Amino acid sequence: MPPRSATARRYLMCPPEHFRVTYSINPWMDPAKPVDLKLAVAQWEDLRDRYRSFGHTVEELEPRPGLPDMVFTANGATVVDGRVLGARFAHAERTAEAAVHAEWFRAHGYRDVREPEHINEGEGDFAVTSSWLLAGRGFRSSPLSHAEVQEYFGRPVIGLDLVDPRYYHLDTALCVLDADGDEIMYYPGAFSPGSRAVLERLFPDALIAAEADAVALGLNAVSDGLHVLLPQAAVGLFEPLRERGYEPVGLDLSELLKSGGSVKCCTQELR
Repeated sequence: MPPRSATARRYLMCPPEHFRVTYSINPWMDPAKPVDLKLAVAQWEDLRDRYRSFGHTVEELEPRPGLPDMVFTANGATVVDGRVLGARFAHAERTAEAAVHAEWFRAHGYRDVREPEHINEGEGDFAVTSSWLLAGRGFRSSPLSHAEVQEYFGRPVIGLDLVDPRYYHLDTALCVLDADGDEIMYYPGAFSPGSRAVLERLFPDALIAAEADAVALGLNAVSDGLHVLLPQAAVGLFEPLRERGYEPVGLDLSELLKSGGSVKCCTQELR
């Protein structure tokens, strides 16, 4: 494998000060299970500090009371070449998050911020590679958002159908490892047969995850081109990543997993 190198990134994160599981909008969420807020904050801070230790910039979005899922900043927008396509959430419980994200971008000098017409949940369902913009559909984002994002960013969109409700967003079933090289890892069982065939054709050398690692949300990961930050429970991914020249970094985000999110859900990339 060619030598890997990290590229400095800029991320937007939000402290889980108001994190709770008070409703259920995906199979992971059970309001009857208590959340250890102090532990959730400590786990989130570990992730933030790891990014900074690798030389990345982390901007912080101020959390708002009554919006417990704001910690999952990946869902709030998609940013490509400094242009921002906001989110339009599928569930009423998260609707107000979209305006908070848009407000942050405008306050921080982004001039091209678009409010979407169709439902999309940001980088939850949009994954950017050098050649394509991969777009999930089936549980949250509307298929109509695919044409909208293609027109806005001017990048070809590849629509992928999600069929297992545990993988309700694309970023729970697929991770971009090397955007410049169009290298990904994914779990085939999360996708329809046609979408699996598309992924096999576009990414014949992809790292294929086993179900045990997908269930641990091991694909809800972030790569800077060298370091791959992922849930520590996804043990089956560590050696295959090393064989490809990556350096896997295991993290414990078990409290946030109670809401169906992990490393990537907490991380919006500001491209």
